[in-house]
Amino acid sequence: TDVLVAQGQFTVVKTPLGFIKVLQWIFAIFAFSTCGSYSGMFRMSVECETRSESDLAIEVQFEYPFRLHQVYFDAPTCKEGRTERLFLVGDYSSSAEFFVTIGVFSFLYSMAAMSVYCFLLEKYKENNKGAQIDFVVTAVFAFMWLVSSCAWAKGLSDVKTATDPDKVITLIAACDEQAVRCLEKAEPRVSGLNTSVAFGFINLILWIGNLWFVFKETGWMAAFSGTYMPSQEKQPAPDSFAQQDPYAGSQGGYQPDYGQQGYNEEGGYNQGYEQQPTSFSNQM
Repeated sequence: TDVLVAQGQFTVVKTPLGFIKVLQWIFAIFAFSTCGSYSGMFRMSVECETRSESDLAIEVQFEYPFRLHQVYFDAPTCKEGRTERLFLVGDYSSSAEFFVTIGVFSFLYSMAAMSVYCFLLEKYKENNKGAQIDFVVTAVFAFMWLVSSCAWAKGLSDVKTATDPDKVITLIAACDEQAVRCLEKAEPRVSGLNTSVAFGFINLILWIGNLWFVFKETGWMAAFSGTYMPSQEKQPAPDSFAQQDPYAGSQGGYQPDYGQQGYNEEGGYNQGYEQQPTSFSNQM
């Protein structure tokens, strides 16, 4: 039984329809995990004239969903040992959360579709309803991947700008003074976020490509081509012309009428021909 299941139900994975769903499932995990699990950090230093007032290791941490306007740090004012609390700029949670949400739902739908392909393939192909629903949902996800990937690419660019230590240093009032030295100590590592954007566009390509393989299962292609066949069958040109062509009719049942008409026009000659045997018999 296990062999039959392995060879029968899961052979759909070897077809383009099933294999691309497996790829969608895998890359959806990569997309939402690389973005949703991110946390970054950068460091700065503010060196005042009075060394005791300086802070040489200002550490700022941020993470998904990148509500940077809620991220704060304390920086020295270089005045009487006081500090000021500063906040980063920007809220990029909408694009990040939208991207992750599309990734999670793509993961769930791909897993559900694979289950249907493996265990309910006959139901899926029955009346093409399953394939048609699959096509519509796939088209929606392809569009959503396009929107979410573009939005997150723009959001990531803004996140990089807002977390650039050189930009953040401009928020510190003490750094405007010539006697104060402000330096960047460490930049945030955003390679994981760059990867998430790449996975987003890979998912876009996969879902667009999957449209063709699902479309072939919908039966719409046969329906579109079938609409032209009846129109050709409704116009049997040779038969109709054969019934209406006078020349063609002269070879059929219309010929006796034509002969009858000729008999009427040349009645005298035909009558003499027919009466000739009679007169000969009388002579005999």
